[in-house]
Amino acid sequence: MAERSDRGTPGTRQAHPAAADGRWTRVALAWWGALIAFCFALGAVLHGLGVLRIDHLPPLHAHFRVPALTLLPAAVFAAVAVRVLPELVGRGGFGRASLVAYGFALAWTIVLAVSADGLAAPFTHRQEYLAVLPAVGHDPLGWLATFTQRLPEYPTHVRGHPPLSVLVVWASAAVGLDGPLRAAILVVLVGCSATVAIGLTVRRLAGEEAARRALPYLALTPVSVWIATTMDAFFAGVGAWGVALLLLGRGTAARTWFAAGAGVLLGALPYLSYGLVPYLVIPVTVALLVRLPRSALLAALAGAAAVTGVFAAAGFSWLAGVAATHAEWAADPGAARPYLYFLVANLAVLALITGPATTAGLVRAARELTTGRLAAVPPGRTPLHAAVVVTEAARRHGTAAVVAAALVAVLALDVSGVTRGEVERIWVPFAVWIGLAAAYAQGRRMLAAQVVTGLLLQGLVASPW
Repeated sequence: MAERSDRGTPGTRQAHPAAADGRWTRVALAWWGALIAFCFALGAVLHGLGVLRIDHLPPLHAHFRVPALTLLPAAVFAAVAVRVLPELVGRGGFGRASLVAYGFALAWTIVLAVSADGLAAPFTHRQEYLAVLPAVGHDPLGWLATFTQRLPEYPTHVRGHPPLSVLVVWASAAVGLDGPLRAAILVVLVGCSATVAIGLTVRRLAGEEAARRALPYLALTPVSVWIATTMDAFFAGVGAWGVALLLLGRGTAARTWFAAGAGVLLGALPYLSYGLVPYLVIPVTVALLVRLPRSALLAALAGAAAVTGVFAAAGFSWLAGVAATHAEWAADPGAARPYLYFLVANLAVLALITGPATTAGLVRAARELTTGRLAAVPPGRTPLHAAVVVTEAARRHGTAAVVAAALVAVLALDVSGVTRGEVERIWVPFAVWIGLAAAYAQGRRMLAAQVVTGLLLQGLVASPW
């Protein structure tokens, strides 16, 4: 009897962590649902009182709709994808796995979009970037030089962003990719490529197994509902590749050239959206985790500086653009949205578009960190010693560190009050990184929960993006 008791004790002890993880996950998911429900309920009250006039389904800038049968193909695809994608990305080389994940990300995004108004619909709106192309004409440099002065004349989205987004659309039209549909295809191709770029980053930070585990969650994320419909998805792709290029290249020369390219892409982000400045916390974190060589660091800084130099030489001042856009924003109805409501509601939207698996994964990642070396700082040690322990733990948990960096960036935007609403599209570049946490949850049930969330969002929410 004593021997049986001794043999059973270790098994009992080993079961406790799993049981604790399960309890914490259930609690976190309950809070996930409660936060979202509370913010929608309070939003409905505020809308009914006339406090939120421009949002009909707050905290989303959208309308409610009844799901249509056209969503059925997306549901069938989701069921098949949950079944086969984890196995497919586990086979063959990592390049093949990345391409498979990219293909599924494209298919998932497109099948969601065509179940409603189609890919091109959002880009036909008179407030979108294509509407200003006649003003650019055949003189993009002349248009750029007068962009800030003429800002009040332009559509809403152009007034709220730096000029590079318009120039991207203009350049794509100049090479034959003109019209709303082709612009939408370009955005989807680039936006979905973030799956590959983030997968490469995770592979470098945490190993190939972790990257393969993350690929299905990156491909089937609920945020795909907005990747197909907003220019912010393009920003997400640019930013993700800017981070990934920091880590590519085997020799010194190749690494330097890749880093220079990364600098160009990352340096372009503030000229695509003013709100992407906090995004730079992500590449800085990655550079620290991998101890980026000085030559690569200098090349990245040079690439970013080159972007700034080109815009300055063309007559566009970023600071003047920020000031002009802030003045336009202050006069816009969006600035009257209640700060305290959206301080919380923005986070509810982030939780919704990243899905329940992300919340479950965040809890599991936090428990792994806090029960590991992060909690192993001996009492009486100096803050410097504690910082060393934290840094080493972050390097061993590279995925969690990058997710934490993205969360810090989002919280900075949220507290600033600049992003009051519409974060379902504005925070797409951050959401694709935060969604990495879903890989900690693991299992087909969590992946299924992600696609069900995406289907519900597509079926119940009529968004202009």
